[in-house]
Amino acid sequence: MIQVEQLSKYYGARAAIRNLSFRIDSGEVVGFLGLNGAGKTTTLRILGCVLLPTSGTVCLDGQDLLTAPRQLRARIGFLPETPPLYEDMGVGEYLAFVAGLRGVEPGRIRARVGETEERTGLGALDDERISTLSHGYRQRVGVAQALVHGPEVLLLDEPANGLDPVQNVEMRALIRSLRGDHTVLVSSHILPEIAQTCDRLLVVRDGELVAQGSEAELEERLGVGTGVELEISGPVEAVAAAVRAVPGVRAVSVQPTPAGRAVLRVEAPDALRPALARAALGAGAQLFRLDVSADRLESLFLKLAGRGAVG
Repeated sequence: MIQVEQLSKYYGARAAIRNLSFRIDSGEVVGFLGLNGAGKTTTLRILGCVLLPTSGTVCLDGQDLLTAPRQLRARIGFLPETPPLYEDMGVGEYLAFVAGLRGVEPGRIRARVGETEERTGLGALDDERISTLSHGYRQRVGVAQALVHGPEVLLLDEPANGLDPVQNVEMRALIRSLRGDHTVLVSSHILPEIAQTCDRLLVVRDGELVAQGSEAELEERLGVGTGVELEISGPVEAVAAAVRAVPGVRAVSVQPTPAGRAVLRVEAPDALRPALARAALGAGAQLFRLDVSADRLESLFLKLAGRGAVG
C-alpha cells in the first residue's frame, strides 16, 4: 500500500531525512520509532502531502503521491502531532466540517460522523465544545478527524503524546482496532507503546532508517536477550524452581518488592509466557502481573534509536 524509495529532505545543508526506503502492506499497523528529531514527523508530513521532499519517490497503492497529490489525499488520513482542532466548534459539528472538506457526499456526512464517533469513543460528546474537552479526548477527536472520510491509509504522529496511563491503554486499543480496515503508520519515541500496538517497526536515527522488522526479529538481530517478568506472592523459592524447570528458560532471578511480593525476572522467549504462568500457578503462586521485561525494551530501544549500536 505504501512504497517509499530513497526519500530525502534537506533544509539547506542539513538533512532531516536521508535515503529512506521501506514498504508497508495493506492492513498493516507499522510503528515508526525514533528519538525526537530523528525525522519521523518530516517523513509523515511528506506521506501526508503536506511537505515536498528534496528527492525520492512515494507511491500509494502504485500511484505516485508526488505527481497526483490531490487525488490521493482523499485516501489518506493524517493526525499531526498537534491535532488541527477548531476549539469553538462542537465535536460533531467539527467532524462534519472536516468530512465535507475531505469530499464526503453531503447525504453521507451525518452517518460517517456517527460511525466515527462510535469507533473513537466520542458518541456521548457529539454536542460538547472541543475547548471543554480533556487532552485525552482532544487526541481522540484528532484521530476521528483523520478517520471520518474513511481513508485507506492513516498516518498518526505521536497519538499518545501527553496521555495519562489509562488514556494510553485506550489509545493503544483504538489503534489496534484499525488493523485490517486501514493501513496505519504510527510514530512514537516510546518503544513499549509501539511494541504493544504494531505488527512491525521502522526505526530511524539522525534521518536514516537503521532497522526494520518485528520486535522479536530486531531483538535476535541485535543480540538483545528476551525476558519476561512475573510478579507473584506465595512460596517464592518453589515457584522459582518450577519456572526454572520450564524447557526453554535460560535463567531466573528473584527480586522482593516493598509490597511483600516478589518479581521473577525470567530469561526466556515471549512464546513461553503461557507455560511460565502455568508453572507459577501450579507451584502455589498468586500471579499479579506477567509481561515483557522493561529492561529488555529499554535495552532494545537504546541499541536501535540511541547513540551508537546500529550501523
